[in-house]
Amino acid sequence: MSTLEPTRPQDLAALTAGLPRVRRRTTIVLLVSQVLGGLGVAIGIALSALLAEEVSGSEAMSGLGQTSTVAGTAVLALPLASLMSRRGRRAGLVLAYLIGAAGAALVVLASVIGSFALLLTGMAAFGAGSSANLAARFAAADLAEPARRGRAIATVVWATTIGAVLGPNIAAPAGRSVSGAGVPESAGPFVWATGVFLVAAAVMAVALRPDPLLTARALATGDGAGPEDRSLRAALAAVRVSPMARLALLTVAVSHTTMVAIMVMTPLDLVHHGADIELIGLVFSSHILGMYAFSPVMGWLADRLGRISVIGLAVALLALAALLAGTARGNHVQSAVGLFVLGLGWSAGLVAGSALLTDSVPQAARAGVQGLADLSMSSLAGAGGALAGVVVAQAGYGWLNTVGAALLVPVAVLAVLTRGRMPRTAKE
Repeated sequence: MSTLEPTRPQDLAALTAGLPRVRRRTTIVLLVSQVLGGLGVAIGIALSALLAEEVSGSEAMSGLGQTSTVAGTAVLALPLASLMSRRGRRAGLVLAYLIGAAGAALVVLASVIGSFALLLTGMAAFGAGSSANLAARFAAADLAEPARRGRAIATVVWATTIGAVLGPNIAAPAGRSVSGAGVPESAGPFVWATGVFLVAAAVMAVALRPDPLLTARALATGDGAGPEDRSLRAALAAVRVSPMARLALLTVAVSHTTMVAIMVMTPLDLVHHGADIELIGLVFSSHILGMYAFSPVMGWLADRLGRISVIGLAVALLALAALLAGTARGNHVQSAVGLFVLGLGWSAGLVAGSALLTDSVPQAARAGVQGLADLSMSSLAGAGGALAGVVVAQAGYGWLNTVGAALLVPVAVLAVLTRGRMPRTAKE
């Protein structure tokens, strides 16, 4: 099938009959791409702070590499969503991985010539890899049955676990692989990330056929839905008129911001209480496990209990995580448990919020609304990560967790109000 939406009755009939097979194929392709994309992002990020310090010559500048990546992810969210809205998922995801590969290559070049400005530019483009990984969860929802949409999203999120775990562990071998080639070892992971992103782009270009978003639109049109405005303005309008869409958007943004703000400052708190690098690594392994490994459970719960119920669970888990981490005071086991629960809460909020967002807006507006969600997530998390250092410096790590918990209050209130306005049959 071409990238164009099928419009002839016989095409639509054949597509409907073969939909289960198309769903399976789409899921497999997205799983493969998520493993590759997660690996590319994780392997590069593992040594990004060290590389930034080496190129800039300043420890104070070491965090700007990661900041640039987050900023790039945010800036690219809407243009990629606009492209997907017009041309389909495949076009947007392929372009995102290609930009990520180009960014990784720029990082390598910057490390060779010693240009910090070029390094930051490359890291910003490298953030497109994260944009692709985020957008893939919505591609999984395009063709999913509404009753299984949470599980479809969660399955793709879960696949990121493999790359996220493998990436940091092969960063050192990747660095050693470029020794003697005139490339600093700390830039070696970005050489590998360039290749991984190119492979991910090729997989998407060749195998993501038929395009899930265009196929879903064709099926919606075949069911009698008329043409709709697919602009980003229409996406904003769709969110404004839907209380559930507003709740979903707030959920994914706040869950991500709370998680990032607490996560980025935890190593500093652990060091202040005597933890070594190995212990910090174990704590963060528990966090990654919580983020990704249990996402299928969150998807199943979102489908069985309802999206808003799991959003409530996300709020409770994130608040508990803030309590555990903020009161650990050197109890490293408690810190590890807190970070694990923090990951679980993020998983629940991301999966349930993403499913609810997809449920709550018209088919033609979904790509734009989903891009808006990713922009909100990345922008607020970037700001939250930057301000977290200020809060810790001025008031301490415990107060940072208190602020993180306070961010959850609007989500809880809006969830209660939204659920109270829902028709009785919609709650069941």
